[in-house]
Amino acid sequence: MSNPATQPILTMSGIGKSFPGVQAVNNASFELRPGEIHALVGANGAGKSTLIKILTGVHRADRGVITVNGSPVSIHSPSDAQRLGIAAIYQELMLVPGLTVHANLFLGHEPTKHAFVDSDSERTLAMRQFQKLGVKINPDALVKDLTVAEQQLVEIARALMAEARILVMDEPTAALTPREVEILFGILRELTNQQVGVIFIGHRLDEILAIADRVTIMRDGATITTCPASELSRQSLIEQMVGRSLTEEFPKAPPPDEAIRFEVRHLSGGMIRDASFSVRRGEVLGLTGLMGAGRTELARLIFGADRKAAGEILLDGDGLRVDSPQSAIKQGICLLTEDRKSQGLILKATAKENFALPNLHFWSKLSWINGGKEASRFLKHVELLDIRLSGPDQRAEDLSGGNQQKLLVARWLESQSQVVIFDEPTRGIDVGAKYEMYLLIRDLAVQGKVVIMISSELPEVLGISHRILVMRDGQIAGELDPSVATQQDIMALAG
Repeated sequence: MSNPATQPILTMSGIGKSFPGVQAVNNASFELRPGEIHALVGANGAGKSTLIKILTGVHRADRGVITVNGSPVSIHSPSDAQRLGIAAIYQELMLVPGLTVHANLFLGHEPTKHAFVDSDSERTLAMRQFQKLGVKINPDALVKDLTVAEQQLVEIARALMAEARILVMDEPTAALTPREVEILFGILRELTNQQVGVIFIGHRLDEILAIADRVTIMRDGATITTCPASELSRQSLIEQMVGRSLTEEFPKAPPPDEAIRFEVRHLSGGMIRDASFSVRRGEVLGLTGLMGAGRTELARLIFGADRKAAGEILLDGDGLRVDSPQSAIKQGICLLTEDRKSQGLILKATAKENFALPNLHFWSKLSWINGGKEASRFLKHVELLDIRLSGPDQRAEDLSGGNQQKLLVARWLESQSQVVIFDEPTRGIDVGAKYEMYLLIRDLAVQGKVVIMISSELPEVLGISHRILVMRDGQIAGELDPSVATQQDIMALAG
């Protein structure tokens, strides 16, 4: 933990912001001290994003007072925020992939020499900044050739070179490996030693409790509480975020039957080598490992999205011929992809259209679609899964992350899938929506379906699964019993 000073570098008091028909933020408050890592948490729709957009000049508050270094300020634009030493690093990084690292660092304020861009000065200053951060990044490398973690460090360096003293980090660990998270946290702690204040927004509660000095919890647009992270447990943090007591964070399905429903035998293709496993009726099988271990690649082979070189796939003892996603769907296999926005949904299409895509053959005869049946089936799943939307014609891109995920589940339930593969089912959704997703996974297992859950979040893998398979380098490295296994056991197998 850092050792922040007591005098705030930033205060936001009585902040309010309304949009047509929505009170997004209502009398919210937030404070940041120099040298502090202050986590801002809350469910989707709690008001976190709106509050941060007000701070960074994207939105203008309807009411309230913001002070920086003790003086009231007006922030009407991102450039106002930048002049005040406020910088934000979002989950979707704002770099130009085709430019070099040093060109990105100085984009828009390039040093010049004899009316030309002074690339040598850019390289020298970039190297100096990376040395301060204690990282090694080649200033001449193209940004597109860097890892996500390295790109994030470039964003941090750019913010510091602009003399930012208030650094906002939105979901900074979502795409990082555990080792990269460790490196990032080390750098954030070093920044606090330089009296930079860090606002940390995230959904991974263990990370928040590990890195934050204080935590501010928002719910329904208002600030609920601010307290030292050391005074919070994971359970108390969740309960304050969702506004209710939870008897258990990870509701697990009852023990599965002994009967084997699904088998993968010696499956190979791409980076996957000789993968074999079975899943019992009503079982939730957890699949984990480091990023790049082959988890998603294995799921894609099973779903027919990638071509297998060898191996068999069996459901209820019958061999399946899976050579495309279409053939997988027809034979009862579905995949909820890791990236629901680019691979799972058509964001500009309506919720009902996304639901209908793989299921039109159920409601059509020749070239005619029975619109009434389509609508009634959609509304049944909306009620069943408690999908919160303004109506069937609301666009998928306007739904929250949790409701987007539920929409995908509704689609596959309608297709009568027997094998449901979830790839990172809770990535980017809040704790309330996570709990609902866990209940859904449990209910699918109770119905006797085969559930395979791929996840990087080790607490949920241990909490939800009946068994855990750990992957490393395209192979299944081992199997664990979650009733006795620990996160350390998983990491030992993952390498």
